[in-house]
Amino acid sequence: MSQAPSLVVAKVGSSTLVDETGALDRGFIRSLCDQVVELAREGTQVVLVSSGAAAAGREELGLAERPTDTVTLQACAAAGQAKLTEAYADVLAERGIPCGQVLLTRRDVVDREAYLNARNTLMRLVELGAMPVVNENDTVSVAEFAFGDNDMLGAIVAGLVSADLYVVLSDVGGLYTANPQTDSTAKLVERVCEVDGRVSSMAGGAGTSYGTGGMASKVRAGRAMLAAGIPMVICRGRNDRALLDAVHGTGVGTRFEAGTKEASHELGRKLWIGLAEVVRGTLVLDDGAARAVTERGASVLPVGVFETRGAYVAGDVVDVCDLSGTLLGRGAVRYSSEDMSRVRGLKLDVIARFLGPEAAQPAVHRDELLVF
Repeated sequence: MSQAPSLVVAKVGSSTLVDETGALDRGFIRSLCDQVVELAREGTQVVLVSSGAAAAGREELGLAERPTDTVTLQACAAAGQAKLTEAYADVLAERGIPCGQVLLTRRDVVDREAYLNARNTLMRLVELGAMPVVNENDTVSVAEFAFGDNDMLGAIVAGLVSADLYVVLSDVGGLYTANPQTDSTAKLVERVCEVDGRVSSMAGGAGTSYGTGGMASKVRAGRAMLAAGIPMVICRGRNDRALLDAVHGTGVGTRFEAGTKEASHELGRKLWIGLAEVVRGTLVLDDGAARAVTERGASVLPVGVFETRGAYVAGDVVDVCDLSGTLLGRGAVRYSSEDMSRVRGLKLDVIARFLGPEAAQPAVHRDELLVF
């Protein structure tokens, strides 16, 4: 790496944070905080997206196994969140670094004002030399507004603060050609420049008993980071100096090699739309429109929309797919599903002639479209 990143988002999963008994591993937390301190001395600040609240709460409440009902899981998160943040804060305080807790739900980043408030809070904490500890607010999240796993939450946070690097500290060494636990011929994939069908097929979906995310969720996060122009590394978090090695670019784990990073305001806007919003429908593009969007960065025009699916209103987020069903991107649609059914396949001048100039607009403007 030619230049050290100034701002890194690191995500650590529950399975990496806990020991064999299911309790928080204080030794690992101390090691991770030591790495954060060393990076701070080098001029690199860290925003930590940390799982583990529910696991810490299970320990606090004396539950032997992970609950399966939502209410008990949320109770565990409530009991464990303070304990989790306190574990980081105590170690960092010994080293002269403040710690700030930021809890988010998908609703917070769907709402534009709340999204900007969250960004401003995180950036101010960083400016003041503190390490933000970010987690999903599991105690109030409901299914529609849950991130589902912290791999994607970390990706959203990386875009939100316009990070220079996103590091996923996992319980696996990276992306392998096959499941290394069952296939002795599996090889580590050191570089990923594009998430295609071959890469997606390598990712297994099963997580551990402590976590919710598997490799599939990490690859989805990697695809988002490639779209945003933010490099991402997946590595085994319990390896000595794993975070330091990932930041220093020493070849640890799997690196998703992003291209040019977008300007921060465009990056945040597109990541907000493409990752944080709840999808309400789908636009299926013909071959010409699909090429224009993916190869030339064009807007989605009504003339290129072959089919519309779902019920949505103007401003909702929709998936953008090609005729084969491949997800090309996600963006904010400017027509309702009812109007889209009327104008699909029509050129803008035809729409203007019959519906008025104000109705003649892209179905999804390129500034509001995250292309995967």
